[in-house]
Amino acid sequence: MAARAHGDCACRLRVRPRKTLACRLGMAMMASIQLGEDRLMKQYCDGGEAILEAFRTAGCDYVVSSPGSEWSPVWEAVARQKVNQKPGPTYIDCWHETLAVDMAIGYTQITGKPIPVLLHAGAGLLQGSAGMHSAVLAEVPMVLMSGESLTFGENPNLPIEPQWYRSLSIVGGTQRLVEPVTKWATQVGSIHTLYESVIRALEFAQRTPMGPVYLNVPLETMLQEWTPPANKRAIPAPPKTQPSPADVERILKLISGAKSPVILTDTVGRDPAAFAAIVELADLFGIPVGSGKSTAFANFPKSNPMFLGGKIDPYLKDADLVLLVNCKAPWYPPSRKPTSGTIVAIDAYPLKHQMVYQTLQADHYLEGNVAVSLRLLIDAAKASGVSAQKHADRRQRWKGEHDKVAAEERAAEAKARGNSNAIEPLAFIDAMRQSMPADSIYVEETIMHSPLLQQHLAWEGAQSYFRVGGGLGQGLGMALGVKLAAPKRPVVAICGDGSFLYNPVIQALGASKGSNLPIMMVVMNNHKYAAMQKGHVHHYGDGVAQGSDIWHGVHIDGPDYAELGRPFGMHGEKVEKPAQLKGAIENSLRAMKDGKSAILNVELTN
Repeated sequence: MAARAHGDCACRLRVRPRKTLACRLGMAMMASIQLGEDRLMKQYCDGGEAILEAFRTAGCDYVVSSPGSEWSPVWEAVARQKVNQKPGPTYIDCWHETLAVDMAIGYTQITGKPIPVLLHAGAGLLQGSAGMHSAVLAEVPMVLMSGESLTFGENPNLPIEPQWYRSLSIVGGTQRLVEPVTKWATQVGSIHTLYESVIRALEFAQRTPMGPVYLNVPLETMLQEWTPPANKRAIPAPPKTQPSPADVERILKLISGAKSPVILTDTVGRDPAAFAAIVELADLFGIPVGSGKSTAFANFPKSNPMFLGGKIDPYLKDADLVLLVNCKAPWYPPSRKPTSGTIVAIDAYPLKHQMVYQTLQADHYLEGNVAVSLRLLIDAAKASGVSAQKHADRRQRWKGEHDKVAAEERAAEAKARGNSNAIEPLAFIDAMRQSMPADSIYVEETIMHSPLLQQHLAWEGAQSYFRVGGGLGQGLGMALGVKLAAPKRPVVAICGDGSFLYNPVIQALGASKGSNLPIMMVVMNNHKYAAMQKGHVHHYGDGVAQGSDIWHGVHIDGPDYAELGRPFGMHGEKVEKPAQLKGAIENSLRAMKDGKSAILNVELTN
């Protein structure tokens, strides 16, 4: 066996050198694998290898793609990786760009690790831009890439396919399309900067504020010969910033002196360490925890006596201190502060560049990694003599309010169960609460039923509930990404019938089957866009539509959603009576254990 070294692309193979078009173009031919008497496989080291090697160096577990014709250099590199038995990321093909982006979002929300997403030219970026918008709003780190042509077939030594000239080019470059929905976007114009540009993008995406980064990599760049770096560096984890000791001391003094403090949070549950810290802080000081107006995670254990969730609003007016912990939109209208008390914003990045308008009405800021900031407050409090006993009376008071709210919830659920002829939304949610395993993960994409779901679904730990942000039509992709990251936990995508229809449903079902990602999909079916009707009435309560019962943009004459999974071998049930709920949920759980997704079409009263 002969060996031909080319940096990190070295391999020990039977070599049969040839002059080829690839050689004339300056593309690195590493070696040739002898497959038979007349068949050879040439091994190249070009821009595709540079991109994949950057993913390997960064420790990426997966690459998700909706295929485009610029990606043959990466596909060739992935094939080499398999043939050469080299460790590296698993490649996942998707049938839709938004689905690919949303799967990456879901995976990263669980693991914290970004997934590279490969899309096609400008057209693929436009298709995937809804997911990018969600990622930038939710501060999800990821690297998105697509390509273009710079020579359009005019280079006689590098024949490029004609579609790039005819219809795929974007004046000014594809990065112009996604600048508003990414953290940063640029073109990589040289093979000499490609590897480090990808590394930088992966690092940049994970720096505060986290978000999606886009690279436009021309096909001509990827087809060029690449020399791997002689001294590759390990990629360090992003540092966790923290507030100054003086800031911690100042905020602790406010908390210690408050008579009726309250905590509001939207997204602290994205980080299990922050979830644990906010529980400890609330327990230590006896502070009730409620939900902001953009709640997107399971932020606090439902059984904890400090939990009030969406029922916190009546208590805000008497609060002398409100801690906004990862809470970008605590109330609405934004300037209508519900209390005369002091407002403290605790966030790594409280003033959001991705929001057109925002006012927290904050009097103080504690900026830094939230888990670290909360831990510093707790440690400083304990060092100063604060103990759980000191605030026992306040804790007991809020326990009473918590128990009262819980009793009201159970009573409302019992009342909903009393309707034996039709399924009320709360009866369905109660059935889920009682039937689903404790480690279930819910990915929710509804409008009208969202407050009920957030308040009545059961969860105790972090990463148990995720709400889709940005535009509708992304819940299925996010749920599949969550399942990819948490394969042993039951994952449920709960959609309204309207939001379900916005999703790339067929493509999601294909990804579920093709990547062995069994999930439960529940359609809360009230046969209408109820949010559209509510908005109409809000502006025209005494108008013609209300008076004549003539509505546009409201009614949905949809299919039996339970049947959509049949061509993919999936389980499906149409649930029309309350007595069917428990059995349908249990059947879906069994299907998932057998490796099959399930669709429940739950017919609701409203």
